[in-house]
Amino acid sequence: MLKRTPELKPIEDQVMVITGATSGHGLCTAEMAAARGARVMLAARDEDALKEVCREIEARGGTADYAVVDVGDEGDMQRLADKAVERFGRIDTWVNNAGVGVYAQVLDLEMEDHRKIFETNYWGVVHGSTIAARHFRDAGEGGAIINVGSINSDLPGPILASYNASKHAVKGFTDSFRIELQMNEEPISVTLIQPSAIGTPFPQHARNTTGYRARLPNPVYAPEVVARAIVDAAQHSRRDVVVGGAGKLQILGSVAFPHLFDKIAATMADKLVDREVPVPERAGNLHRPAGDDGAVEGRQRGRHFSAFSTFVRNKGAALGGLVVVGALAALAGRRARA
Repeated sequence: MLKRTPELKPIEDQVMVITGATSGHGLCTAEMAAARGARVMLAARDEDALKEVCREIEARGGTADYAVVDVGDEGDMQRLADKAVERFGRIDTWVNNAGVGVYAQVLDLEMEDHRKIFETNYWGVVHGSTIAARHFRDAGEGGAIINVGSINSDLPGPILASYNASKHAVKGFTDSFRIELQMNEEPISVTLIQPSAIGTPFPQHARNTTGYRARLPNPVYAPEVVARAIVDAAQHSRRDVVVGGAGKLQILGSVAFPHLFDKIAATMADKLVDREVPVPERAGNLHRPAGDDGAVEGRQRGRHFSAFSTFVRNKGAALGGLVVVGALAALAGRRARA
């Protein structure tokens, strides 16, 4: 019988597969993990961008390879796993990060676009998770599966309804799959990462039918905040991680005051598009690469630090520190009374 508790390797000893690795926090995670010694197998649809990312990582002393993959194609994902094993001998962490979006109201959204969102955002996660789990089970060593959802996995909102729905589905699948693996005593860590608004090129890459320039609502965090959470989850078994304190507050608000939250969310449309900047309809990278990958950050630059996320990663040390401070304060109080 396999051990139930996952034993995850230090990042410098890992082979990490990352989908959606040519922009945003996928690219940032690849660069961060490689800089710390991980061997990374990168996946995306844009081969030119993949080649350039690998060249840059190797120029800095890292080790990287790539596979051209549409994550919605199960055969592509299996070939990705096979190439990682052939190149590096095994897989230790699999990061399902690839994602696409459409800025459109539901009644303006073509069904083909809605289905494509789910092929990438949901089925990509399902394909990656099941292929990685079978690899870990067959290898008998366990590992980490990290699925990138969103705070929108828990929140409703306008303009991005298809994206939000896909992220709800990612959470439902991830949480249920984790339970099944625990039930079968598989030593596999399954983590759901839920980023707040992150300053990636997502608004530029998304399909946009609104007639106005897409944007992210403030506050915006930098991609490296998400990358740090992913690299941490590759080494320490986490159930779920909300990245950014603002996102956590939004989730708590939607649960505690759902009707009030709906009213507030109905005013969010103007925060997702800039009505002072009209733009033509944009196809984006929904159905095929847009040819503008290769950037970690987008038009909106974000905060490079989140106190909430730092606390979550180090809550054991933080709680221990609070206990020590409390004990010292109590001791000082007794001495003062003596």
